[in-house]
Amino acid sequence: MALQTLLRNAKASALREVIGPSIVDTLRGLDPELDSGTRLGELAVNLVEPSEALRDPEMRSRIIRMLPLSKARELGGHLGAKDGRTLYDDLCVAAADSAALAVLYSFFGVVRDVRAPADSAPDATKASAGYALFDHQRAAAERVVHALGDAPRKVILHMPTGAGKTRTAMHIVAEHLRRSEPTVVCWLAQNAELLDQAAGEFENAWKFLGNRETALVRFWGHRRPDVLDIQDGVIVSGLAKMSALDNRDAATLLRLADRVSLTIIDEAHQAIAPTYAAILTALYSKRPHNALLGLTATPGRSWSDIGEDRKLSDYFDGRKVTLEVEGYDDPVTFLIDQKYLARPTFRTLNSDAGLTLSENDVNALSSAIDVPEQILERLGTDTQRNLKILSAVEDLMTRHRRVIVFAPSVENARVLTAILSIRGHEAFVVTGQSNTAERERVIRRFKSKDNRAMVVVNYGVLTTGFDAPATSAAVIARPTRSLVLYSQMVGRATRGTRAGGNDEAEIVTVVDPHLPGFGSVADAFKNWEDVWDEPDRSC
Repeated sequence: MALQTLLRNAKASALREVIGPSIVDTLRGLDPELDSGTRLGELAVNLVEPSEALRDPEMRSRIIRMLPLSKARELGGHLGAKDGRTLYDDLCVAAADSAALAVLYSFFGVVRDVRAPADSAPDATKASAGYALFDHQRAAAERVVHALGDAPRKVILHMPTGAGKTRTAMHIVAEHLRRSEPTVVCWLAQNAELLDQAAGEFENAWKFLGNRETALVRFWGHRRPDVLDIQDGVIVSGLAKMSALDNRDAATLLRLADRVSLTIIDEAHQAIAPTYAAILTALYSKRPHNALLGLTATPGRSWSDIGEDRKLSDYFDGRKVTLEVEGYDDPVTFLIDQKYLARPTFRTLNSDAGLTLSENDVNALSSAIDVPEQILERLGTDTQRNLKILSAVEDLMTRHRRVIVFAPSVENARVLTAILSIRGHEAFVVTGQSNTAERERVIRRFKSKDNRAMVVVNYGVLTTGFDAPATSAAVIARPTRSLVLYSQMVGRATRGTRAGGNDEAEIVTVVDPHLPGFGSVADAFKNWEDVWDEPDRSC
C-alpha cells in the first residue's frame, strides 16, 4: 500500500497528529477549510518524507495505526505479528527491529534514492586533520608563537632529531601567513637537502593549513629567481645564495627585509657564523615587528667550548623553547617510550687503527674545531679498520633493511661501497662530489619499499635534510668531536614507528685510539642547558 495513498485517505484526527499541532493551528488561522481531511491529506503527502518517517519510531507507529485492518494483517504476515486484539501494538514492536525497515519500505512502496548515501553516520565521531601535530608539538608551537609576539621577537625551537621540528615549524609559518596577510616568510638553510625538504613540506602543509593561494620561491643552487617579485608567500633560500646576493647588491637584501616579517634558520647553531649572522641581522632588524626563529636539535656549536655556545645563546637573547613533556625529565625518553623515536642500542667498535699521529697532527687536533680532513683521509686507508667496518655492516644487513654508513672521506666511501657491491650487497655511495641526478636516484632507491637489504655509504652529505624512516642502523666511522654532527648522524637511523620508522635502532660507533669521539648521545639533549637556562632570560 503506497504511503501517499494511505495519507490521502486517512482520518483528519490521525493526520493532525502526523502534521503536528503548530502547523494545524497555522492552517486554521489562515483558512478554517484547510483543516478538512482532503486538504490535510495533501499537506501530509508534501510534508512527510517516506524513508525518514519510517525510520522515526513515533512517526512510524502513527503510520502503522492508520492502516485498515486488512492491510495491517497483511503487514503482520510479513513481520511475523500475530493477528489478534493487540495486532497494531505488535506491529509497532515488530517494526522497531532494524531488519524490518526493508520490509516496511517494500510494503509502503518507498523507493530509496540510490544516488544518496545511506544515513549511517554515527551520532559522534572524530574529524581527522590532514597535517596534524602531536600534543607535545602543539604545545611547543604555541610557546614559540607567544615568544615571537614579544620583544625582542626571536627564539630558538629546540627539539630532538626525529621529533618533528620541520612539521612543527610549518604550523608556525602557516599561522604567521594567515595572521599577517600579505607578508613574506624567509626560510634559510645551508644545504640542498634541507632546502628541498623545507620547500616540499611547505607545499604539503599549506594544502591543509592555508587560507589563500600564495607564492613559494626556491632560491638556491642554480635557481635565479628575482626575490623582489614576491609580495606574499615563502622564500626558501640557501644561506650561501642569500650571502652572495648581499655581496652583489646589499640594497636588494634590505628591500627584501621590508617584506620579510618572519625569518627562520634551520640548523640554527650556524647562526653566529659572521657571514650568516649578517644576513639574519639584515632581515630581522630592518623593522621593529620582524621576527627570527631558529630550529635545532643541538643548541650549541660545540661539545665543550662554552664561549662559542654562549655566543649562540646571546644572539637569541637566551630565549629557547624546549620540547617539554609532563612526567619526563627529558623529552628524548618520552619520544622513545611513545615510539616517536626508535629505541637505540649503542655499541662501539674498537678499530685499533694503525694511525700514527705526528707532532703537527697533534697540534692540528688541539686547535681545530673538528678532526682535520687530512687525518680523516689517512684513517680511511687503514686496512684493518676497513675490514672491521665491512664486517659490522654485513652483520647489520642480516637484521636491517636499510643501513647508513658515515665514512671518514670521499675515497673511503667509494672503497667501502665497491667492496660491499662485489660481495653481493646492494650498496650505494653518496658524497658531495656525486652529481645531483645520481644522488637523487640513489636516495629514491634507498627510500623505496623494496624489502631487500640496502646500504648507503656517504661522506659529508646525508647528515641533515635526509629523511628515510626505514633506516634502522647506522655505522659512524667518521670520528668527530662535534656533538652536533654526531647527533645528526645518529638521528638518521632513529625514526620511531609513529613517525613511519622502527621500534629499535642499532648505532655502531667506530672508536679510534688517540682521536676524539662519542659512544652515545643519551645525555646530549641537555648538554647546552647551562648556557640557556637562566631565570631572567627564559621565554
